[in-house]
Amino acid sequence: MNRTTLRRFVVINLSMLLCAVSLLACSPEESESDARSSDVGLGKFYDQTLRWTGCNAFATSKREAELLADPAARCASLTVPLDYDDPGGATASVAVLRVAARKQAQGSLVFNPGGPGGSGVLGGLAVARALAKSPITETFDVVSFDPRGVGATKPAADCYSEDGTTRGDTVFPLLPTNVALTEEDTRAVAERCTEGSGGAKALIQMGSRTTARDMDVLRAALGDDKLTFLGQSYGTRLGAVYAEQFPQRVRAMVLDGAFDPTLGTVDRRLAAYRGFQQAFDAMAAACAAAASCPLGTDPKAWTSTFQAIIQPLRDKPIPALDQELDFDGALGGVMAGLYAPQLWPSVTSGLAQVRQGRGDTLLQLLRDIEGGEADTAVNGNVTEALYAINCMDEQRLTPEEAVRLRIRTYEVAPFMFPGGDPAEAARGARDGCEFWPAQPTLGIPYAQNIAGLPDTLVVSITGDPTTPHTGAISLADTLGSALLTVKGEGHTVVSSGKNTCVERIAADYLINLKLPPTMPTCTA
Repeated sequence: MNRTTLRRFVVINLSMLLCAVSLLACSPEESESDARSSDVGLGKFYDQTLRWTGCNAFATSKREAELLADPAARCASLTVPLDYDDPGGATASVAVLRVAARKQAQGSLVFNPGGPGGSGVLGGLAVARALAKSPITETFDVVSFDPRGVGATKPAADCYSEDGTTRGDTVFPLLPTNVALTEEDTRAVAERCTEGSGGAKALIQMGSRTTARDMDVLRAALGDDKLTFLGQSYGTRLGAVYAEQFPQRVRAMVLDGAFDPTLGTVDRRLAAYRGFQQAFDAMAAACAAAASCPLGTDPKAWTSTFQAIIQPLRDKPIPALDQELDFDGALGGVMAGLYAPQLWPSVTSGLAQVRQGRGDTLLQLLRDIEGGEADTAVNGNVTEALYAINCMDEQRLTPEEAVRLRIRTYEVAPFMFPGGDPAEAARGARDGCEFWPAQPTLGIPYAQNIAGLPDTLVVSITGDPTTPHTGAISLADTLGSALLTVKGEGHTVVSSGKNTCVERIAADYLINLKLPPTMPTCTA
């Protein structure tokens, strides 16, 4: 069995990857007091006052402490029930960040950066900086939070020590390459995560439905009658689930880089892999237009040339920074670079470097998207949190289904193929969640037939490698949303602060609740 590091798998799953709503929550005449009284025992959570302080105590590494030392950043802990079905029992502490509006605030803009597993504390600070000259940050306090299991929120997902991760003692079987797993492996993952993450009762509350309920408690604690929300990538799932559970408490919602709420786990992952193959082809075309492209100039040979460069790393890893780079690490670095066209030159130079026997550039791309190492890390438990959240959201696969998915992945995204016989490469594929202490609670499809939801806005880049444009069309249709189409390449755009067309439309909607009369289009 091949073992690989836990963090190696975050790149793919940053891309991919049933509580009933009370009758009162769907009532058009619901007031804030109605909302609180409708959930017996939750009043003390909805009525709490957030105590804002500096953010040093919310950092999980030295690098995070440096970033959060920004005097504009203020942090607080939101107390929520560990289990909403037992509000009188144990509690969880949700880490929240706020950057005050540059003028008189008209409320809060709650932001989720994606993942799942992405740190909202760090992501909120980043988006406030990126939109520092936008009317959005003049009008709203930017508020973000670490979802269940993530970062400074407690209990946090904790499956391995940093030392164990670095040694490669972890097996999180989410990358569809040559990792072969046994029942013993997947059982051990579940046991270690349960032990390190506060026990089974905490671990099974790390799904999106519980986090969406936390968002409603946060809305009330911020003093907002209704939620104004910006979610990107996985954040679009959180937004859709919140809209399903609390449609009357939505003021405005921008969902950027959409998860398709109608696709099951297998179909959604295959759609994402197709998107990565398309992004790979676009990157290769850009490379071929430049001088000395390591992939050559023949479009029909780009994938096979790429395979010839990285497949040998399965058997013979090469030196890279302070460790070695194998096939999975090289593929992960390339996929990290496919997220944004500005990273494509690093991918191609990294491939040229691999040909010379070094893997520094590709390993650095992988580390950058993972957040770094040890003291320099940001969002250090992102992979463990991603794993725990997905286990409570995604549909479970039998070993036979997992093998079929891996083979299909090689068919729709051949640049990811590790070589050899596809059936042999797929042998040992298993669902790493098969021994999780509870079944997933999301339910797919979700956010269907929502009554009373106000106008919302879905944003999508046509060449998005991980959340394809077709998923945005589906989400917009599901929610009855307006759809802003952005022609070009890349993954998410609203929070970048670099696209004036997108920012103008998003700001007019978030601030004034105005949408364009026709389906708008911008260019990336």
